[in-house]
Amino acid sequence: MSLARTPLAAEALARLSPAAQKALAPGPGRMMASRGLLPLPRPGELASVLYQLVQIDPATAAAAQASADGLPEKVLAGALADADVDPLVLDWLSGRARRAPALFEILVLNPSTADATIVALATSGGGNEVDLIAGNEQRLLRCPDIIAAMYANPQARMSTVDRAVELAIRNNVKVDGIAAWDELVRVMSGSGAATTASAADDALFNQAMTGIADVADSSVVAASTEEGIEIPEGSEGQPEVDEKRVPVNKMSVPAKMRLAALGNAFARSLLIRDPLRIVAIAAIKAPGVTELEAAKYAGNHSLDNDVVRYIATRRDWTRLYGIKKSLCLNPKTPVAEASKLILHLRDNDVRMILKSKGVPSAVVAQARKILAQRSGGGK
Repeated sequence: MSLARTPLAAEALARLSPAAQKALAPGPGRMMASRGLLPLPRPGELASVLYQLVQIDPATAAAAQASADGLPEKVLAGALADADVDPLVLDWLSGRARRAPALFEILVLNPSTADATIVALATSGGGNEVDLIAGNEQRLLRCPDIIAAMYANPQARMSTVDRAVELAIRNNVKVDGIAAWDELVRVMSGSGAATTASAADDALFNQAMTGIADVADSSVVAASTEEGIEIPEGSEGQPEVDEKRVPVNKMSVPAKMRLAALGNAFARSLLIRDPLRIVAIAAIKAPGVTELEAAKYAGNHSLDNDVVRYIATRRDWTRLYGIKKSLCLNPKTPVAEASKLILHLRDNDVRMILKSKGVPSAVVAQARKILAQRSGGGK
């Protein structure tokens, strides 16, 4: 359900024919209407009456819902095609439309269908259905959430998603629902990815999604402790990948970024080490990144500086003691951030920083100062 199920507004009711309004009036006629027994001029009005009865009359709601569920496909098609039908009614009928390609197309092409309904359809539709949604460029630009829903739908073709993203970029429309949007803009503004995306790109993306699904997320080897999160020593190794199953080296940059956003922890652990910084940033920004993953990456000295910097600025992650400690020991953490985090470390861990190689001298000096202050001025 994409729209709240509320009764039709007075304006919508006023547009109904006298026969439909009479069917909704209190009295025995409601029960006949709920069973679809009253003649109404259009399928759209029948659907509207049934919808309204479900919302306003508990006595007839079950019968009206059953009548709607049992509408013949031809009648339902007529209702879905009716531009005068209220968007609430069209959204209510969208469940049936999802299961029938012909009905799906009618609903998507109806200009009265609410953008929120299209977002819901784009979230779960198959490749052909998403292609149909993507054909209405005006709607995509008006409601960027549709593009975000397409992007997050693993069934949407990579080529279709590329074109939708490129459309938004070309028209200076920001898609807030894509976490690595700024990085996508930088990549696609000069790459021509949307114009070159092909069936081969679709196949590679699908192959990668299937390949990572068969790999357990055992690459994330962090453990929760009562002190926060601790990372075992030697957990920075590059995860092994079978290029025949997960062909990341053959994928376009936008495809890698989308794989990071939709994939599992294994995919992110692979892509966060990509030679292209922009792919690595997309991986750490992926909505599925957990605190355990962030903890592992916070202590990884081989990751790109910008990845570590991003972790250090995420306050929901740095509240964990283990992440604070790992960042302070990581030479790639910005000095300003490390200097703030070190204030929260215990004395033993501050002493560890004094002995660590590679930690910036400014952070070491801060550690020495903290220990001196805590000991009352002594060394």
